[in-house]
Amino acid sequence: MKASKIGIVLWIVQALLCALFLLSGGMKLVLSAAVLTKGSPFSAPFLRFIGVAEILGAMGLVLPGITRIKPMLTPLAAIGLVIIMAGATVTTVATMGVKFAVLPFVTGILAAFVAYGRRDWRTALR
Repeated sequence: MKASKIGIVLWIVQALLCALFLLSGGMKLVLSAAVLTKGSPFSAPFLRFIGVAEILGAMGLVLPGITRIKPMLTPLAAIGLVIIMAGATVTTVATMGVKFAVLPFVTGILAAFVAYGRRDWRTALR
């Protein structure tokens, strides 16, 4: 089966988002509570929860396609990451200004692209 151009683009975006969320989530788990909460309006346990959610979302972006098991989980993982990035965008605007909110906003848009592109579960593996 020949992969479509959009399928290749989706895989590239999924891999990049996976790396980003693994790094971001991993940092939230390994940093000390003092460093993690410095300058943040949120508690360390909440930020660690977000870190776990980011790691699970990252794995959900790629593992179902790689293993060909439950490919319908990929768009659901992407939707979960969109929700996290929406919260990150709002929080960043409120605490640091619009200029710094561009990264979480663009990341959320890319996750939404994956969710939309992988919405057809029958062809989610292409």
